[in-house]
Amino acid sequence: MGRLAFISGVEGQELSDAERDYFKQAQPLGLILFARNLDNADQIKRLIADVRECVGQEQFWVLIDQEGGRVQRLLPPLFPRLPAARRYAQLYQDNPSKALHAAQIIGQLMGKRLLELGINVNCTPVLDAAQPDAHEIISDRSFGTDIEQIVSLGRRHAQGHMQSGVLPVIKHIPGHGRAKADSHVKLPIIDTPLAELKNTDFEPFRRLNEMPLAMTAHVIYKDFDPTQPVSTSSKAITQLIREHIGFDGFLMCDDVSMQALEGTIGQRTHAVMRAGCDGALHCNGVMEEMEQVANASPTLEGQALSRFETSFEMIAKQVTMDETQALDYLDENWCRSN
Repeated sequence: MGRLAFISGVEGQELSDAERDYFKQAQPLGLILFARNLDNADQIKRLIADVRECVGQEQFWVLIDQEGGRVQRLLPPLFPRLPAARRYAQLYQDNPSKALHAAQIIGQLMGKRLLELGINVNCTPVLDAAQPDAHEIISDRSFGTDIEQIVSLGRRHAQGHMQSGVLPVIKHIPGHGRAKADSHVKLPIIDTPLAELKNTDFEPFRRLNEMPLAMTAHVIYKDFDPTQPVSTSSKAITQLIREHIGFDGFLMCDDVSMQALEGTIGQRTHAVMRAGCDGALHCNGVMEEMEQVANASPTLEGQALSRFETSFEMIAKQVTMDETQALDYLDENWCRSN
């Protein structure tokens, strides 16, 4: 059996016998780590090595959500405290050049530190445009409201990661910023006219469509597809993400265990893959659900396989950087007070 088109979580800080058998049989294309999986550097490296050994594939993604601010799985002393995206946006208002440099060099530092642990994919940057009346689920995770600013900061932050050998994931394509509900618990419905969305929320993703990986938004755009969230809408994935935005990288859905989606975990996995996602993402490490995702996932092949393989060609390896300068940025008040 070939590799399956999904990314899996794991329950704890070491593999159980059942999980070892699962990874050997399921052959997912990646592993995603959360705070529950992380204790110290040696333990993290050992866990990753164990999963890699079970899968037995050189090309394998190890993902994490290490945005900064309130979304940071690795914390001091294991990892420096990082600024939320809003801090770069605030600095940009006073000194655009300094903000762009900070976004890139801190991205390099993040990539370097993650790769040292064996993590080669970071689910950042968030390219969603912030909205004052939206749910706080995005808020300070956004680089602001100005499209040019979001594009510039997001590009430099992503480039910093790639220069250090780590793949960034732009999210939440084609835009989650107007959502008035948290898609972890409820399906957001956005009623903004499509023409306005194309000129605003979708534009950062269109301008950064050359990025290797993207994660879908579990939101409905009422003016486009009033019945299906983007992640399960073939119309949205084809016409908005692939055609209008022009994204041709690897497209993963947001976590299928989020309550914005309907049905069993297996049905949700079928739905996102049928809609056109290249891979499904499942995060919570619950074995019963993991097995449903594996059973519902197709073999990684065709364009999805090509996009997966191409991603490894898009990253540099350990670019020389001034780590002291990056840490100096993190010591400044604008970065520290998240």
